[in-house]
Amino acid sequence: MNTTDTTWKKCTICKKSISFGARYYVCNVSTCNGERTGYVFCSVPCFDAHLPGARHRDAGAIEKMAPKSADAPSRILVRPPLSGPAVVSANKSQTPQEVLIIASRLKEYIQARSEFNTSASVMDVLSDHVRILCDRAIDQARAEGRKTVLDRDFDFLKKG
Repeated sequence: MNTTDTTWKKCTICKKSISFGARYYVCNVSTCNGERTGYVFCSVPCFDAHLPGARHRDAGAIEKMAPKSADAPSRILVRPPLSGPAVVSANKSQTPQEVLIIASRLKEYIQARSEFNTSASVMDVLSDHVRILCDRAIDQARAEGRKTVLDRDFDFLKKG
């Protein structure tokens, strides 16, 4: 079987083949994921490489699965991230979904900083953001061949 039989599309950045049934990423910004542009990325680093030229305010990578064959539709594994460039884990059912934020500490901080009150629903939203950031750091550690997430895996936050 030659490579064209297994290639669904090529990565927009590195031109690496994305096989049928393989995981790939798209940008959550509508101008990038429309039928005319059709940007697809084989990895999070390739997605990140498109951001400087795209000039998005808030963009995130959406993980998808390529169709299993030429006549099968592709399917989305996860919802778009809330904001910021990130990838959400496709295995949400196996990951804990409880609140990751210490409510009392956050409320104290907001109160001290602004004298504002904080809604309880903020904890769920922030926990979702923390999960997104952690998923991206996990992908960075995995790309470097490590099984330990380090502080440097969050350096993408410094890039702005």
